[in-house]
Amino acid sequence: MARKRHKPEEIIAKLRQVEVLTGQGKSIAEAVKTIAVTETTYFRWRAEFGGMKTDQVKRMKALELENARLRRAVSDLTLDKLILSEAARGKLLSPARRRACIDKVRTELKVSERRACAVLRQHRSTQRKTPRGRTDEAALTAAITALAATYGRYGYRRITALLHQAGWSVNAKRVQRIWRREGLKVPQKQPKRGRLWLNDGSCVRLRAERPNHVWSYDFVEDRTQDGRKFRMLCVIDEFTREALAIRVKRRLNSTDVLETLADLMILRGPPAYVRSDNGPEFIATTLREWIAAVGSQTAYIEPGSPWENGYCESFNSKLRDELLNGETFFSLAEAQVLIEAWRRHFNAVRPHSALKYRPPAPEALIPRAGNIVPWASAPALEGARSPNPTMASGPPMN
Repeated sequence: MARKRHKPEEIIAKLRQVEVLTGQGKSIAEAVKTIAVTETTYFRWRAEFGGMKTDQVKRMKALELENARLRRAVSDLTLDKLILSEAARGKLLSPARRRACIDKVRTELKVSERRACAVLRQHRSTQRKTPRGRTDEAALTAAITALAATYGRYGYRRITALLHQAGWSVNAKRVQRIWRREGLKVPQKQPKRGRLWLNDGSCVRLRAERPNHVWSYDFVEDRTQDGRKFRMLCVIDEFTREALAIRVKRRLNSTDVLETLADLMILRGPPAYVRSDNGPEFIATTLREWIAAVGSQTAYIEPGSPWENGYCESFNSKLRDELLNGETFFSLAEAQVLIEAWRRHFNAVRPHSALKYRPPAPEALIPRAGNIVPWASAPALEGARSPNPTMASGPPMN
């Protein structure tokens, strides 16, 4: 038979009963027998509750319960603090990071999964769910890495556009996640320059409104392996961003500029304006008279203000960044071939951010991205093709 556990109120009542009986002349042994406990239990009760009343016992028990609750609260807070300090530094924004952090906390502090999930705010079902990943993750990662290795100056947005050409149905956010995970990076661009504005807020800069409205041209210089300098005359259409021509020679003068413009105007017709800086090749009297004679107008920028010719300056920077800085030209003929190949790639394949990541002048029939041979020597886009033909996001761009 299990022992009966007496409540504090019952103990106080029994002690008072013994006091009354001993006051009547009975011995302690006889009085203790009447409350049905041993003398040892009686003396233990009297040492603990002797001289106390029932309300005092209730207050003492309440204080003990409150102290126990506070001790548990302090212990819980201390444990929570240990869990948070043991967690990974920084914000745990993704379930995967929280999952790894909770596993680490459980290993280090020997706490339960329930407690760690509650402190780090991870649902237990999310913690227990094993991430399956996507079946095409490895193939997509390899395709992104191959494109990044071939086009080292392209960011993840242009890589996304090239993946769409290769048949992948993937958005830029997923490409960005893989891009960051693989440690791919493009150096930061230079800060943009401001434009010239009048006091009333109107822009004094001529803007292209249609194709063949404003052409821009400028010179770019580089050297071959033997140290000899050569020049490039770059002509672009500001509205379509198309590179109309890149003429490469050791020396270029106003006559070469005139011949290049003449060849382009025979094929495309004369533009309304031709924009350039104030270089001696562009302000030559013969060239200005010839441009006026064919029905075009010159639009010279202010001296020392290259940002007024921003489209051409931007094109020149891309030419230097994506080709000239990474190539060694052993002869002028090699430079002419590679630069012309890059110009065709720029017009027909390279995604342009200002054109919603479409090339400036795609050809009528562009080969699949897996068969495109870039201006570099190695065709690295073969590995970028989608392994699943049903993943194509649409027909090739026309």
